[in-house]
Amino acid sequence: MDNLHHTIAAILDELETKNAVRDATLARSRTLIRHCANSIRAVHRGEFTDAEDLLQAARDVAAEMVRDLAAYPDIYFAGYTQDALKELAEAHITYAIIANKPVPTPKELAVEPAAYLNGIGEAAGELRRFVLDCIRRGQVAEGERALEAMDVIYSHLATVDYPDAITGGLRRTTDMVRGVLERTRGDFTTAVRQDQLQEALRDLERKLGR
Repeated sequence: MDNLHHTIAAILDELETKNAVRDATLARSRTLIRHCANSIRAVHRGEFTDAEDLLQAARDVAAEMVRDLAAYPDIYFAGYTQDALKELAEAHITYAIIANKPVPTPKELAVEPAAYLNGIGEAAGELRRFVLDCIRRGQVAEGERALEAMDVIYSHLATVDYPDAITGGLRRTTDMVRGVLERTRGDFTTAVRQDQLQEALRDLERKLGR
């Protein structure tokens, strides 16, 4: 029984260390998500320098989190960790598309493929907001570019046909993207037609005035 006593004591020490890592990961994931959310808000305001700084801060937190989880793959692949990394991908992809820069790869962001795919799907929702902002500002070309990016995202996600256990529930994300894309395309088309009609009426008024 003396041997069992030492064995249990060693196990408890190991669990204590693992629990501390888990607590640190939860705290870092919250910080990471906050940086990503603030970055996306900065992007929508056109404050790209602030967005870049926040993205760098998010990458730094993610790197620390992933490094400390090297010995704990079960925590690394836990839902809260992968959700945080998904937010990292979403924020970077949203920034890249709106700022018209190259979209980073999963390797560059150090995220798993499933988190990346779900992140790019979530970015489509942010692109809808950008398109609607473009409509209000009369920036048709920018809105059309973002709408095309949404279409490309959906076209790619629709080809991923693997079980949810492999893709992290990507099918649900893809369904969301399809709905967002359809609504955005309808809103954009309506806005463009209204602008065309208004321009035609102004042109008619000018002709009648002459």
